[in-house]
Amino acid sequence: MSKSKSADRTARVQEKKRLYNRDVRSKTRTILKNARQSVASGDVEQAQSSVANAIVTLDRAGKKGVFHRNKVARLKSRLTRHVNALSSTSEEK
Repeated sequence: MSKSKSADRTARVQEKKRLYNRDVRSKTRTILKNARQSVASGDVEQAQSSVANAIVTLDRAGKKGVFHRNKVARLKSRLTRHVNALSSTSEEK
């Protein structure tokens, strides 16, 4: 038992935030995995749409503080680089 009411409230608030962050982190990771799989499959249209969805999701998670902004930027950059490489190889064929 804590010593004060404010400590009890802080513990409750932190637990809610922990559960929210866990949920957002899990959904974001799933969307990232799907985007990477679509890039690996080689379908340019599907890869572009799934990466666009992943970028929006990453931006939301970064804005809420679930992921650090530099991590969000790094992940977005890598995804975009893979899609650009995929689309450039499909144009050459």
